[in-house]
Amino acid sequence: MRQSPRHADAPTVAERARSILAVAHSMTVVADGRRIEVRRLDGAGALGHVHLHAPFEGPGVPPAGRVPVRLELTDIAPTPVRDRLRARVTLAGLLAAPYDPESADSTCVEFGQCVLEDASGRSYVTLAELEAVELDPLAAAEAGLLTHLVDEHSALVPLLLRLVRPFPGGGVRRVLPVAVDRYGLTLRLEYARTHRDVRLPFGSPVGHIDHVGPRIQALQAAARRSSHTGNLLT
Repeated sequence: MRQSPRHADAPTVAERARSILAVAHSMTVVADGRRIEVRRLDGAGALGHVHLHAPFEGPGVPPAGRVPVRLELTDIAPTPVRDRLRARVTLAGLLAAPYDPESADSTCVEFGQCVLEDASGRSYVTLAELEAVELDPLAAAEAGLLTHLVDEHSALVPLLLRLVRPFPGGGVRRVLPVAVDRYGLTLRLEYARTHRDVRLPFGSPVGHIDHVGPRIQALQAAARRSSHTGNLLT
């Protein structure tokens, strides 16, 4: 099981899970033997549709009739990279009553576990960790920021390869931004048969959406100052 270490230049697993839960446009609810696709999250994400609370720890026996439930969410890259699935988040818990997909009210879920799966493996996030982390200020705007980079600044993105360490060398067919968060920008380097992601950390974490533009411009300026190493794209 992968742990949740704190990195100065990358979000923790709890921060990533919190962002996915907060900005998801849809999710699958598995309960009572049914799989229900929920697509009307109204910009509030899964955490606007369900309310998580701690497992029952009161005196006596737990309430009868609770229904197991599983919420499944996928994190898809907004840019046209190879293998767009970035992560999956699965929330498991208990409902006080059968799930009603037509209800306009928030569904109360007794927290069981939260699992984030990505290319690095599987990680578990506690309810306390989810409640303790702040939502990344770029989470809701990430798709727009990345597509803007691709659509309006496509010539500048390959320039950022100059900042990648260790230097990627030849064989890179294409480079695209695949993620951005308060700590930095992630590029996907695509080769003939494989790909890999590299992070370019910001000088300091972004505290407000208005600050991300200058951070990205600073990366581009640093790349321009780096010694020219030829065309890496083949």
